[in-house]
Amino acid sequence: MDLERLIDEARAVSEKAHAPYSGFQVGAALLAEDGSVHVGCNVENASYGLTVCAERSAVASAIAQGVKSFRAVAIVTNGERPVGPCGACRQVLAEFASDLIVVSEAGGLRKQWTLGELLPSPFEGLPEWPGGQHD
Repeated sequence: MDLERLIDEARAVSEKAHAPYSGFQVGAALLAEDGSVHVGCNVENASYGLTVCAERSAVASAIAQGVKSFRAVAIVTNGERPVGPCGACRQVLAEFASDLIVVSEAGGLRKQWTLGELLPSPFEGLPEWPGGQHD
């Protein structure tokens, strides 16, 4: 896996973020099991609850292409230090890849985790769903 390529893709898409309220630009690049890369950036809204995070934007892009299995995600921000995905993004990522590698870069620093370290007990669906999960 080429983490440098993934970081570069996340950095490039972060520059396209729509962040007029916070000024906090985030880009995410999601590496699929098939080797394809899917990117997303944060899209803020005046109604803050409608803001879409970069990680969820990348997941939506991948799903729209029919890709649902991932190995890694890179996150790049214009902040001073690396940050992990927010709680909502952790849960969304866990839906598709519980053993995901998460790498974040900002301010010339880099940090890496597994998704399991960041979200040790994800919500896994209601027991009445076949297999406990859904497509």
